Amino acid sequence: MPITTKPARRREATGVERVPPRGSDQISGILRRLRREAGMTLQELADRCGLASSTLSKIENGQMSPTYDTLLRVAGGLGLDMAELFTGKSSSDVGGRRTVTRSGHGVIRSTEQYTYEMLAAELSGKQFIPLLTTIEARSMADFPSLVRHSGEEFFYVLSGQVTLHTEHYAPTVLEPGDSCYFDSTMGHACVSSGDEPARILWICSRVVAPLTA
Repeated sequence: MPITTKPARRREATGVERVPPRGSDQISGILRRLRREAGMTLQELADRCGLASSTLSKIENGQMSPTYDTLLRVAGGLGLDMAELFTGKSSSDVGGRRTVTRSGHGVIRSTEQYTYEMLAAELSGKQFIPLLTTIEARSMADFPSLVRHSGEEFFYVLSGQVTLHTEHYAPTVLEPGDSCYFDSTMGHACVSSGDEPARILWICSRVVAPLTA
């Protein structure tokens, strides 16, 4: 059987990773289009997001894959709901609304650490963001640093084993059926510590103010 090797991964302290994984190509095109529709230059959006313009340029050209924190920053800089950045289109925001996401039909976006499936992506202005997440990271070496951003988070372990690393606590191992709620401004990262990538239902509070972290 022939043996294939993956390209070496290089990281930068910008909230992004090299070697874009599955789903990042769609993000690059969506970001470029939305930025142009907003009439912003790369530098103008970078100033709003608190990111380097070179970082945004690499994301738009598919040379880097944005982390969840970076996506939050970009959505805030564009004045958009997170769902709009995931899907690339305006979502409904009316009273008495309802949406159903069939199994495997959420919007998938990936980074080197996580593969996200956004549920209820058709609705904007949600009070929380539900994500069915596969944890690809196997150790803290897979993260340039602990992630921190505005809001609060909750996750429930569906399968596999998760080790949660946080800024003020010792690493905590969670098994299927276990859950955790925490402050997102505290540095955090989830690692799959079992034999297979762990799967969790991850719920993040809606970020309504510009991100400054």
